[in-house]
Amino acid sequence: MTETLTMPPHDAYATAGSGGVPGAPGAAAPPPRHRSTLRRTLDDTGYALVAFPAGLLSFVVVVVGTTLGGSLAWMVLGLPVLAATAFVARGFAHFERARLRGQLGRPAPAPVYLTSRRGDGWLRRVVTPLRDPQTWLDIVWSMLALVTGLFAWSLVVVVWAAVLNGATYWFWQQWLPDGPEQQGLAELMGLGDARSTEVWLQTGFGVVALLLLVPLTRLAAVAHASLAEVMLCSRGTLQAEVRRAAGGRDAAREAEASSLRRLERDIHDGPQQRMVRLAMDLGRARHQLDQDPERAREALDAAYAQARDAIDELRALSRGIAPPLLVDRGLGPALEELVARSEQRVDLRVDPAAAHGLAPHVETCVYFVVAEAMTNVAKHSRAEAVEVVVTQEEDRIVVQVGDDGVGGAHPGKGTGLAGLERRVAGLDGHLAVTSPPGGPTVVRAEVPREA
Repeated sequence: MTETLTMPPHDAYATAGSGGVPGAPGAAAPPPRHRSTLRRTLDDTGYALVAFPAGLLSFVVVVVGTTLGGSLAWMVLGLPVLAATAFVARGFAHFERARLRGQLGRPAPAPVYLTSRRGDGWLRRVVTPLRDPQTWLDIVWSMLALVTGLFAWSLVVVVWAAVLNGATYWFWQQWLPDGPEQQGLAELMGLGDARSTEVWLQTGFGVVALLLLVPLTRLAAVAHASLAEVMLCSRGTLQAEVRRAAGGRDAAREAEASSLRRLERDIHDGPQQRMVRLAMDLGRARHQLDQDPERAREALDAAYAQARDAIDELRALSRGIAPPLLVDRGLGPALEELVARSEQRVDLRVDPAAAHGLAPHVETCVYFVVAEAMTNVAKHSRAEAVEVVVTQEEDRIVVQVGDDGVGGAHPGKGTGLAGLERRVAGLDGHLAVTSPPGGPTVVRAEVPREA
């Protein structure tokens, strides 16, 4: 059972729920930008050149505001001044994060600032920004940015000046005064006083500066950006991790509750009804055993059929909890048994390294991703061939189920994929469904191996 399907490239998979404004609290990080060396050097240069004037402005404003507010802190008037300074520093911090994202292509998440509650008095509203640790990080950054900004600006100006000087010295050196009192760099270095020697020396310095241009502009940008990321983005990153962990925990709880409700409903609608019918048939057979053995035999046959059907349904339900083959023999054999029941042609490929040594909850999640996807294929896709691939990419288990059906699948159209999305999110993974009208459909899940 082998068939090769045309799958969309990895970049085509859009993670459900990953939208948002880049850099906003809780938003997904923007995808990395692939820039040429020239474009990156120009971006680094622009970032470093703006760093010094922006740092100088923030230093002057914040130092004056903090000094004035601190000196008046013993009076009530000092608190509004400090609060206003805090908001100004916050504005400079937002500007720097925007530069990190726009010019350097870094995520630069913004933290969630402490805000006053409705009904708070004016004093509490004024003091609330001053109680936020990120506010003081913004203030300190506004002062330290002058130091790193001056370094980055100076380094970039010097290296670009050396490059431009070496490239153009041959042209404008003819207007330089040439007298016994004027000494060029070549003459000072003992290389002679000929203009050609001076031109070659300046051009050589320009070539060296050109060779160092890329690493030095990168150094200038990174030196300024590293401090900005630590002071302005570290709390935002930590808060995003906390929100992600909380979201995964809530998703796991919701998925577990949904599974329990579905299991309860399935038991009520299936085996429970059959057991009631079984009890009724056995009771009728007991009353008819002496008076009408033939009808008692028929009732016993019906009870036997009900018991057999109840056992089959309980076995099917047990597969929805923890398939015995998965528990006994592992993921590979369980998936082989699962796809063997499919009416479509299935190409199953399981990387032994990916299926070995998984934690039970990760193994179960991978199994149910395939099971739910195969169920959707059987019910809705009208597909003829299915491809199931389980691999490992770095520290994540990747499950991909593709079919050549009619497409149109989406987590919002039913409870199956939506529940599967919650189950995957509960393990800090993500589920992507690519299913344009007309197909093909690809369900891709990524789950941390050590979730």
